[in-house]
Amino acid sequence: MTKARIAPGKQLRLPFVAKGGETRFGKLKEDAPVRHATAEPLLERVLERGNMFMALQQVMDNKGCGGVDRVHVDDLPAYLKEHWPRIREELRNGSYKPQPVKRITIPKQGGGERHLGVPTVVDRLIQQALLQVLQPEWDPTFSESSYGFRPERNAHQAVRAARRFIRSGRRWVVDMDLEKFFDRVNHDVLMHRVRQRIHDPAVVRLIQSYLKAGIMSHTGYHESEEGTPQGGPLSPLLSNLLLDDLDKELERRGHSFARYADDCNIYVRSRKAGERVMRSVSRYLARKLRLKVNEEKSAVDRPWRRKFLGFTFRTHKGVSIRISPESERTLKQKVRVLTLRTRGLGFDTIVEELSRYLRGWVGYYQLNEIKRPFTELDKWIRRRLRCYAWKQWGRAGYRRLRELGVSVRLAWNTSKSAHGPWRLSHSPALNYAMPKTYFEERGLPSLSDW
Repeated sequence: MTKARIAPGKQLRLPFVAKGGETRFGKLKEDAPVRHATAEPLLERVLERGNMFMALQQVMDNKGCGGVDRVHVDDLPAYLKEHWPRIREELRNGSYKPQPVKRITIPKQGGGERHLGVPTVVDRLIQQALLQVLQPEWDPTFSESSYGFRPERNAHQAVRAARRFIRSGRRWVVDMDLEKFFDRVNHDVLMHRVRQRIHDPAVVRLIQSYLKAGIMSHTGYHESEEGTPQGGPLSPLLSNLLLDDLDKELERRGHSFARYADDCNIYVRSRKAGERVMRSVSRYLARKLRLKVNEEKSAVDRPWRRKFLGFTFRTHKGVSIRISPESERTLKQKVRVLTLRTRGLGFDTIVEELSRYLRGWVGYYQLNEIKRPFTELDKWIRRRLRCYAWKQWGRAGYRRLRELGVSVRLAWNTSKSAHGPWRLSHSPALNYAMPKTYFEERGLPSLSDW
């Protein structure tokens, strides 16, 4: 299928796009906003032109790979122009059947693998349309201590809440990790909660059909007996719906906690209290939600000996947020990969790629309040780049040092040294030739300056 490109200023006419005011993908009727009247069947609110149009924009903006039908995101407008009337009718009469999700395996930071289930682009569109109608109704009912996959909420808020609890004297944390949560969600338990909130049978059947759509991997088709695949727009909302029971139970017990998706930290005043909470909450999860706590990754410990969303804490002269050692190791491993000599890229290209990655990385970890880890990482990254440059120079090392202002004697002694590149990357000659300003001029961000 040829990819449909949308030229600037062109109108894309889809069956669910009304005529009227100009927008990005077509003309949308100004007096036809997304309606939320409770008297209107929920499915019709989902299929409304304005809602579907916004869902299309979101799916196109999110990009992502295609599903099992190999229809790419760029192909979606052309595909819908031909097939949407049939799909819409099938959704209305209940005969629509979602296609299996495509399983993709990615490595986890702490080791192991995470399974993602990528729906087809059409199923992503329908799930996004469902999300846009359901989330505004469900989200206000969720706990204030839930921060994951919610509008106007993020991981930084969860970490700041944790710091607030520690400052209040709760110096022990019940760090709970749910074992393969997205793969182990019980469909019956989840659908019971869906039926409590949705009274349109057509939408209930549609959500259940997505849970039962199955998985297509390199070994073939597998039925979905449990789980809600990561990768679909609707899965985060369904996960919050299920875990809202846990949030409300913790609130009922008077606990101070912060939850981000399946990562929940409960803050208490003693180890004994923490162990009691761990036992009782584990029993609650198993009995009420049929979820299992991962005993290897969960513990009752001091907050500064645990990590939460990539951060930990320091309690010297108050409580401060600090980047976790695991996050530092992950950054170093990524920098090592980007600066491998075998990549065969020029030095400026390496610096450009690394700068792009570091800006994104520090955009998240700028919540760190302890400057020293960032200062040490800055020094290590610059040394890694000096090492890369020295390897690339090879026999031209003496000449390049001289060009960068190093004295004849120091350049000669360095170029004839028997030490390896990593040792020499910390030498006076290379530090003089490539100081901090050398990298700043090439756009390399300094983490400690953020």
